[in-house]
Amino acid sequence: MNTKNGKNVLAIVLVAILSSVVTLLGYNMISGKKSGAAAGTSSDSSTKEIGMLADSFGQDRNMVLTSLTTPDGYPDFTEAATRSVDGVVHVKAKTISQQQYINPFDFFFGFGDRMPSQPREQIGFGSGVIISKDGYIITNNHVVENASEVSVTLNDNREFTAKVIGTDGMSDIALLKIDGNDFSYLTFGNSDALQVGEWVLAVGNPFNLTSTVTAGIVSAKNRGNVMGGSLGIQSFIQVDAAVNPGNSGGALVNTRGELVGINTAIYSQTGNFAGYAFAVPISIAGKVAADLKEYGTVQRAVLGIQVPNIEGIRQEDPKRASELSQIKGVLVEDFAERSAAKAAGIQKGDILTAINNVPIRNFAELQSQLNRYRPGDKISVTVDRNGNQRAFNVELKNDEGSTEITRKADAVSVLGATFKPVSNEKKKALGISSGIEVESVNSKGLFRKEGINKGFIILRMNNTPVNSQSEVESILAATRTHEDKVVLIAGFYPNGRTQYIAIDLSGK
Repeated sequence: MNTKNGKNVLAIVLVAILSSVVTLLGYNMISGKKSGAAAGTSSDSSTKEIGMLADSFGQDRNMVLTSLTTPDGYPDFTEAATRSVDGVVHVKAKTISQQQYINPFDFFFGFGDRMPSQPREQIGFGSGVIISKDGYIITNNHVVENASEVSVTLNDNREFTAKVIGTDGMSDIALLKIDGNDFSYLTFGNSDALQVGEWVLAVGNPFNLTSTVTAGIVSAKNRGNVMGGSLGIQSFIQVDAAVNPGNSGGALVNTRGELVGINTAIYSQTGNFAGYAFAVPISIAGKVAADLKEYGTVQRAVLGIQVPNIEGIRQEDPKRASELSQIKGVLVEDFAERSAAKAAGIQKGDILTAINNVPIRNFAELQSQLNRYRPGDKISVTVDRNGNQRAFNVELKNDEGSTEITRKADAVSVLGATFKPVSNEKKKALGISSGIEVESVNSKGLFRKEGINKGFIILRMNNTPVNSQSEVESILAATRTHEDKVVLIAGFYPNGRTQYIAIDLSGK
């Protein structure tokens, strides 16, 4: 090969290499822009929402770790685990149950009155997650439900009495508060950004074994029909980390040490871990906690639509159920009496496909998005109408059909009554171990409507002994989150028989 030809070949090779580099760089830049555009809308939105929730508890969002790996390239959970155990607490809840028995002499003579036995103390255990340096703690509602006393123990064995700030039965989330400052806490992560197959850690106190960490992967997202669909939310994170009784209310964290979920339920036929566990995403749990802190009750926004019950239809019309299950979106079958969706122009037969440009493929995803908003918020709803995409601006309402923010109602306004404690001397004279006396009754209140007047002594509400107005209000708040919204009151007038009275709190 002569020198001239060699130079020509070298020039051709250099041009080819340069062209390849330019092509690859251009492709990567275009691909990056495309992927950023595709992911940016929902990811940026969810990150902003998590940031707002973190701000409501004064979290320092710089307190996160980088995802670490061992020299061999395997995941390294040690840093995330070390940080997480200090932010997870052991929760002990004391409840008082009172068994009833029928006085045999009253029963023989036809009265059948029920006499109280000695109260029985029960202790339940679970987990909780510190989410602020001043001591706010998220746990499960079922861990502290109807508790007369709640205490928490930190990883360094310090023990505190906790105040129940609020509970929400629909999401199974409760918010506690302990006095103090500069507690170790977990910062909120973006649960929407979790990927199926991503490593996560479950931190809690299974079987009363404190500060226990297990690892697994995200098995599924937006999982519905958990616990037979009895919970009000149906958009759980499913993981295969070992979770057992006592883990309830504990932390699900990513490898950056961020809180992405609250461990709530397990799938098992024995009551212990059998393969899968379910966590409430922090995008929902954090919003519930923020509402409980600010308003005392959860602000729920609804579209006011009715959707087909596919499982119910499957029993009568399997073919139609199969057709409905193929729909990518949520079919609007009908509307509530006062519907925000109907007012915005959405019609029966429309298929909801997106909320604020976030794709909706099923009811669980629709619910997951709506759980982020409050009454009065305005959202964009995209629907498929006869093959055409249309967008509607919807102002969300609460379940009462208004856009007002609701606050925790006190017993006076809900029941139309005031109360006073029953002294220990009076309890002894009446032969009771719990009770609160009705001090006055509003002429237009629910108590007067149901025939409860001044002097009536309430023993129990929903089978939970009551001794103070704050306990009455806690039971009322929990009852108003239930579907039936009925509280059962057991009480009596001095020298009278025990009465059982049902109070409907729905206002219907």
